[in-house]
Amino acid sequence: MPYKVAAFYQFAALPDFRELRAPLRAICAELGLKGSVLLADEGINGTLAGAAGAIGHFIAQLRGAALFGGRFDNLELKFSQASTMPFQRLKVRLKKEIVTLGATGLDPARQAGIYVEPADWNALIATPDMLVLDTRNAFEVAMGTFVGALDPGINSFGQFRDFVARHLDPARHRKVAMFCTGGIRCEKASAYLLARGFPEVYHLKGGILGYLEGVPEAESRWRGECFVFDDRVALRHGLLERPMTHHSDE
Repeated sequence: MPYKVAAFYQFAALPDFRELRAPLRAICAELGLKGSVLLADEGINGTLAGAAGAIGHFIAQLRGAALFGGRFDNLELKFSQASTMPFQRLKVRLKKEIVTLGATGLDPARQAGIYVEPADWNALIATPDMLVLDTRNAFEVAMGTFVGALDPGINSFGQFRDFVARHLDPARHRKVAMFCTGGIRCEKASAYLLARGFPEVYHLKGGILGYLEGVPEAESRWRGECFVFDDRVALRHGLLERPMTHHSDE
């Protein structure tokens, strides 16, 4: 595969996030990378594609450059491959949140759910009285999800709070295991549930992508494909592209 794709995020205090935009974009452009990076005062979230060496150099810069002051030393990072460049251009954007939930006062860097490694996920979601919750949008769920998972039926992550208010109760749903594509939505969602008084909240470390990469297909509780926001559209077990390439509107 000629292109390497890096999906990454980290919740970290970035009061200077506006000043980071231009130099970060310059680094990406110099390396010939395309994709999208979001910056906010709560951290960074991005997916970039390019030559393998360029991606490696970018991650090293992110972790080690004096500009970033060691604040990206705990990146949640996932690599995959692409047969053609999956992005049309490079975008580095400033946002209020790196993943938009619309709830104030949350700090996933300090309080989030209990991480569950992909190898332990099957056993966890089989636990009695465990509510398994897909935090993604309805069109993503329609392409694939875990056996027995609850679909919240939302069109955007910002609607997750309304779903919780209408359908979940910390007195009844005392054990919640949630998952999303790469893990970032669950960081926010688990912080939100904990703040709302849910006592036991778990989330899949590295998200569905981490599970599809690490769990053998013969042992998998996943059914279908995992939607990704680039021209590959969806990935299968082993983070393989679909047999035929399609194009998304994203």
